[in-house]
Formats: sequence, structure tokens, C-alpha cells
Amino acid sequence: MNNPRLHLVPVRSREAKEFVRTWHRHHPPPAGQIFAVGAADQDGTLHAVAIVGRPVARHLDDGTTLEVTRTASDGARNANSLLYGAVWRAAKALGYRRLITYTQDGESGASLRGAGWRLLARRPPRPGWHTPSRPRAGHGNDHTARFLWEAP
Repeated sequence: MNNPRLHLVPVRSREAKEFVRTWHRHHPPPAGQIFAVGAADQDGTLHAVAIVGRPVARHLDDGTTLEVTRTASDGARNANSLLYGAVWRAAKALGYRRLITYTQDGESGASLRGAGWRLLARRPPRPGWHTPSRPRAGHGNDHTARFLWEAP
């Protein structure tokens, strides 16, 4: 893939979710969101999206924290780093004080490090999110260690 010059564009929920459906390797689109942003080239072709919502973990949902619940890219160079920086600036502008995200074991975190994010914790593998009180379908990533990151 060539290296198009990318700029930020607003992305509606439906378009962001469709992009994730098309390009994300192992997750479906998230159920909800607070906002989404995209990276497009000079012709307006969308190359990456980031979706930001309330934290999935209940104990982190304190009203001042948001979570990047999905990013997806068609492989455009530096697109995810551009988006990670942009969503943190947007979250701060909206009054949020903290922005987090997770990566799975085997993902390098290079885009996060490139945007200045800090690795906070390693979460051990777990059998899944299904519990009797909250039944959930698996998405093929159960038993996978995760890493918690925080925006600078």
C-alpha cells in the first residue's frame, strides 16, 4: 500500500461500525459509542477509524473516563497513531480526564507508543465474559492476555 497523506474526518456511528466490520481482525463493532473519528486521504477515502465509548469495565465507568473500544485500519501507515492522538485531544476537549484502551497479547502497541500512551497493566487470560447474570457470546478471543493503556 502506498503512503497517503492522512487527515482527520468526522465519522458517523453507522459508517464507523461498517468500517470495523470490514477491516477489524478479531472483534465486531461495539454496541455503542460517544464519538468516532476517521483518517482519510486527500480524495476522501477513509483508511482508519477509532470508536470511543464508555469503559467496558464497570469500575472504570466513573463519568470522567472514556475507552477507545475499537480502532480499525486498512493498513495505512501511521493511521492508528494519528487517531489515538486525536481521540485523546477530543476527549479532553469534551471534559474527560482519562482515556484508556486495551490491546491483546501479540499486538505490539506501536501505534499507542507512537501517540505517547503509557502501558499501565497486564491483564491475565480469562475464560471469557460470559456469566450467569450477563450471558455473552464469545468472539474467539477468550483465554487471551490483554494490556491496559492510558493516554498521556
